[in-house]
Amino acid sequence: MPFRPYDALAKFDDRGGYAMNRRIALLAGTVLVAAIARLLPHPPNVTPIAAMALFAGAYLPNRRFAFAFPLAAMLLSDLALGYFVYGGKSLLHSQPVVYACMLCTVATGMLISNRRSAVQVGLAALASSIFFYVVTNFAVWVGGHLYPHTGAGLTACYVAAIPFFHNSVIGDLAFAALLFGGFALLETRLPSLREETRVPA
Repeated sequence: MPFRPYDALAKFDDRGGYAMNRRIALLAGTVLVAAIARLLPHPPNVTPIAAMALFAGAYLPNRRFAFAFPLAAMLLSDLALGYFVYGGKSLLHSQPVVYACMLCTVATGMLISNRRSAVQVGLAALASSIFFYVVTNFAVWVGGHLYPHTGAGLTACYVAAIPFFHNSVIGDLAFAALLFGGFALLETRLPSLREETRVPA
């Protein structure tokens, strides 16, 4: 049987044919829309990226797909930002640490996949914000020339980033509430979207 691009989002039904799993398709579409949303004008660091990664980890049943899809969506949005916003200047050379943090956030989402309460989602989003703040600013201090490579320089780097951290917390919590709350609402209204047997990883 020839390969079909949507096979990764499909399941084998009792009649022996492939049927599109609408739930997974909608989940993947939500992740993609969240990544595209960062192209819209927004305050510094108020983006849906961490919430998108957390959502993907918590909901997408195939683990490889949960890591790969938000990474691909992030890559495409970075290319679009570099081309349309920054005049062809690539963002990719400065993004490995950001991508690594995003993948760690996907893993955090997997940890709460069986207990997606408002408290668990909120704590996971806050933990992701703190992790991103600590790791990315440490990378700026280590690899950059803005701050001296001393304890005082590291402290100055973290202090200077506090306003951005504040924005990140607001964005991560707000977008996590939107993604998780919105999908939970859809599940209550549309029974066909409710969780079924998980697709093997």
